[in-house]
Amino acid sequence: MDVSNAVRQHVEEKVAKLPRFYDNIQTIEVKLDNEADKSVVEIIAHAKKKHTFIAHHRDENLYSSLDMCMEKITEQLRRHKDKVRDRQGPTHDETAEAFKE
Repeated sequence: MDVSNAVRQHVEEKVAKLPRFYDNIQTIEVKLDNEADKSVVEIIAHAKKKHTFIAHHRDENLYSSLDMCMEKITEQLRRHKDKVRDRQGPTHDETAEAFKE
């Protein structure tokens, strides 16, 4: 799909926000396509330790499809970050508080 500079810039601005949610992202691919008068957006984020996050959405409007796709992948990244953080155990401050009591 040929995209205009405005669409390209919009996609880059949106995707640039993803490392805020999970900082171990190494590469991000965005695929834009048209299928039967609908825009299809697919975002693939590759992170460290072979974690891959994939989100896709199909809508009549390209911008709304991109926004929905961003919501989906953002939620995946947040859940993964929470899961990783929960596995790491309590921080040093929390452990010190437990010993004081």
